[in-house]
Amino acid sequence: MSMTFWRYRRPFSLDGIPSEVRVAVRGDGMHSSLIVGGAVLAEDRTPLGGPEAIRNHCLAASLPDGRMVEAEMGYVGWWTVGIAVRLDGRLVHESHKERRLAYPEKAARMTARASASGAPEGFDFGQIKRNRVPIMVDILLGLLFFAVAKFTDLPTAAIVGAGAGLALIVAQRFVKVDLIGGLALFGIVMLLASAALAIAFQDDWAVKMRSTILGLFGAACFLGDGLLGGNRLGRGLARYLPYTDLDPGRLALGMGLLGLLMAGLNYVVAALASTDVWLFYTTFVDFFLVMVMILAVFAYARGRLLPRGYRRPAA
Repeated sequence: MSMTFWRYRRPFSLDGIPSEVRVAVRGDGMHSSLIVGGAVLAEDRTPLGGPEAIRNHCLAASLPDGRMVEAEMGYVGWWTVGIAVRLDGRLVHESHKERRLAYPEKAARMTARASASGAPEGFDFGQIKRNRVPIMVDILLGLLFFAVAKFTDLPTAAIVGAGAGLALIVAQRFVKVDLIGGLALFGIVMLLASAALAIAFQDDWAVKMRSTILGLFGAACFLGDGLLGGNRLGRGLARYLPYTDLDPGRLALGMGLLGLLMAGLNYVVAALASTDVWLFYTTFVDFFLVMVMILAVFAYARGRLLPRGYRRPAA
């Protein structure tokens, strides 16, 4: 089964019988099922790309008494789906009243241009699936740091996190599943740096500065690599990303600029806010900021934000 990215549930009652439409967005497309009284009566699927992806799902089935139930499922915006249910042609339920079930026009144009394989042009969903374990490991390490810091202090959290990271590195030698590839290894490096600062200075401020110090160091490395064509860091990072058309040099430059920005933001929060606020920021907020801004970096690296006169190097 393909990796599931998101799920929706749209419950309704059919003559007093608990019913629902379940929707799952997976790596191979969008899947939906009509469930009445706990039994799956109908299913539908559309790919994530191509002309077929923008149609609504039609889930139709006959009930034991011979009546026909039809559930139509479609987007009611960029991020959510709605349903309309009919019984023998009579509308009996709408999840979003007076809302049209259809892809937003702009999204429909973008999706229709996607490749027939179901993935947008230049996108490989298999890359995400291959790296899902290291991504989860990185998230769990961040949560461990947050939890220990809340109950003890920052130096203790840094040392515990570093110990967990070293244990993962040792465990990697005995298991075949990739535990520390890509983002997870970077997270372990961050925890080791935090521990080193904590041991050296025994000070909360030193731990807070780990993101700024490493951010500046990493930004310098990425910018230098980008200026040289991205043959090392840029090309290495591209291996862990689900895009097939990344320019390594532009990727390295973009990551360098992003690193400078996040290092500066970390310093501002650490200097102006309390330790609890900084801890919440570094565990949750900066992750989402990076996820938003990194989309611009990827667009730049893919040539979607090309400056005037730029020509992509020949492959």
